[in-house]
Order: sequence, then structure tokens, then C-alpha cells
Amino acid sequence: MKNKIKVYRAMQDLTQEELAKKLGVTRQTIIAIEKEKYDPSLILAFKIARFFKVQMEDIFIYPED
Repeated sequence: MKNKIKVYRAMQDLTQEELAKKLGVTRQTIIAIEKEKYDPSLILAFKIARFFKVQMEDIFIYPED
């Protein structure tokens, strides 16, 4: 799934490691999500959206069929 995590992370001047620690995941998880190699669980997607104070749809782009 496409996402804008890298954009939101850059707006807050956060490294992948810093974001990972704040969300309670590994840096590798953040890397995989940013590279669209891994789709986060629904719970993690909500955590990410809440952290950035935006709607999930602002960060994650679900592909239209």
C-alpha cells in the first residue's frame, strides 16, 4: 500500500529510528512500510495516524481497483 510516512516524518524532522521508538516498533518495520514492502497492521496504522495527528487516509493510499 502506498503511503506518505516519509513525508510526514520529514515534516517533523524525525529519523526512522526516532519514529520507530515512538511507535514501539523496529526501524526495519518503518523502512519496510516506507518502501511499501510491508503493510502495517490496522492497529499500527492507527498509531501512525494518531502520532502525526491526521486521518489514516492522509497517510495511507489504498489502491483503487
